[in-house]
Amino acid sequence: MDLRELVSALNDFASPSLAESWDNVGLLVEPSPPHAVNTLFLTNDLTEEVMEEAVQKKADLILSYHPPIFAPLKRVTWGTWKERLVVRALERRIGIYSPHTAYDAAPHGVNNWLAKALGACTSIPLHPSTAPSYPAEGTHRVEFCTGTEHLDAVLSKIKDIQEVSCLTTFPARVEGEEQTRVSLNCSQKALLEVVALLSQNSLLYHKTEILLLQKPLLPHTGMGRLCTLSEPVPLSDIVERIKQHLRLPHVRIAVGRGRTPESPVKTAALCAGSGSSVLKGTKADLYLTGEMSHHDVLDAVANGISVILCEHSNTERGFLSELRDTLATHLQNKVNIIVSETDRDPLQV
Repeated sequence: MDLRELVSALNDFASPSLAESWDNVGLLVEPSPPHAVNTLFLTNDLTEEVMEEAVQKKADLILSYHPPIFAPLKRVTWGTWKERLVVRALERRIGIYSPHTAYDAAPHGVNNWLAKALGACTSIPLHPSTAPSYPAEGTHRVEFCTGTEHLDAVLSKIKDIQEVSCLTTFPARVEGEEQTRVSLNCSQKALLEVVALLSQNSLLYHKTEILLLQKPLLPHTGMGRLCTLSEPVPLSDIVERIKQHLRLPHVRIAVGRGRTPESPVKTAALCAGSGSSVLKGTKADLYLTGEMSHHDVLDAVANGISVILCEHSNTERGFLSELRDTLATHLQNKVNIIVSETDRDPLQV
């Protein structure tokens, strides 16, 4: 596939608009066009060792779950390992694409794969994603009714306010009187000016309605998951299920206050990677993530919530095998997809 065609297909698979605003996702390194992709190489982290493996396996595009370019690069030299990744990629005409939190939020993404470690359960996003676009402009809708004597003057002043859109009028009958109903959309900043204008006429102001325009939530999409098990399972059994699913000999566990390893787990909140900010404040029997701060663990335990930590990338990497098969179907088997054998979590027990 042509690189740009492939990137478009990857964006269709999980839109970059689902990613967090602080993230750096999408095509990060692009060889000069045209660039054909015969082999797509999947990795969780793009290290120099993984890059050499990609070179040896003649990869044309690397899909690195974590973006290897995050903080802006001021130069591209042989001086630092991340700069060397870019140099090596361009020398070998290898593109680099990163989905990161777009794959966390996607219904068929990393967190749904991690939830399979718990066994039979239903799940909902902890922080649902909103639609990336919305047919209405502005953040608020303002509607009010006025008589004919005030209409032209009010409309003239409203049209002078910046960031007002979708201004419409239509006949209305209010308390037996023929009036005109005015509807407009505006930004948060313009709303203050519109309200100030309308408040100059108390009769007008008391007939004003203000609606907050919110983008609709996307079903089954968003950060983290709150999982409800089909039946309660002892914490010790959940530990074994997680170890088996993630193929780990060890995990770290903090047992919640008043709980024991035999206490039943009915609800579990999870987040691949670093889950403190996503999980914080969620009521559940268990938190499952890669890493959390010491004080967030203490806080969870004090609230009777057990915590299982598996190290950051161990909660993500296993998804790559499932991703390989899913992408093969999505891309209609037009490219060869391989998973890195060198990629691994930097922390070992």
